[in-house]
Amino acid sequence: MSDCVKSTAGRGTRRAAQARATRRRIIDGALELFLRHGYAATTLDQIAGAAGVAVQTVYFHFGNKATVLKEVVDVMSVGDDEPIPMLDRPWVRQVREEPDGRRALAIWLSNSRVIFGRVAPIMKVVRDAAGADPEMAAQWETNQRQRFIAHHALVRQLGDKQALRPELTVQEAADIVFTLVSHEVYLLLTEARGWTPDRWESWINETVAGAVLR
Repeated sequence: MSDCVKSTAGRGTRRAAQARATRRRIIDGALELFLRHGYAATTLDQIAGAAGVAVQTVYFHFGNKATVLKEVVDVMSVGDDEPIPMLDRPWVRQVREEPDGRRALAIWLSNSRVIFGRVAPIMKVVRDAAGADPEMAAQWETNQRQRFIAHHALVRQLGDKQALRPELTVQEAADIVFTLVSHEVYLLLTEARGWTPDRWESWINETVAGAVLR
């Protein structure tokens, strides 16, 4: 490779890294504002100010406020801005490879506790905005659908391990897990009732295992 090509490639890598860092600053600034003020009261100008960039930069990277919130939810769901879907994450592979159904479920729920700690507060913002904003209503529905897909995948794996109650279909078991392992239940117990995340994890393990496992 010539020096010219190497230099061009190096500049391209640096620009990509700078663009990614800028996007993350915008996401982090927007998260703080959405949690403090809600979705409707937060403006793109405020998000730009929090990130230390021009508002045109926010438009360039995201286009509109709804997309900013979507990206915030995505990053909080997986914990980083790597382009790796949740179901391809190493801990999900652990669930797949664990032969014992109860231990596989415990791995899933332990990671769910971590995820809910990050994402449940911002999902409350989405839920609160959904009643008055069609884009947020669509975002809420998308997130609910994605959560069901993830839990359906978990239940299929539990079925493959011969761990499900024989009287339950995969669909019925997925419905139960989807309902119990939810942002709403997590927030009711940890915020409204003052449970610690550890207590929630212990309870959800016992409750889901009792409901769907042999």
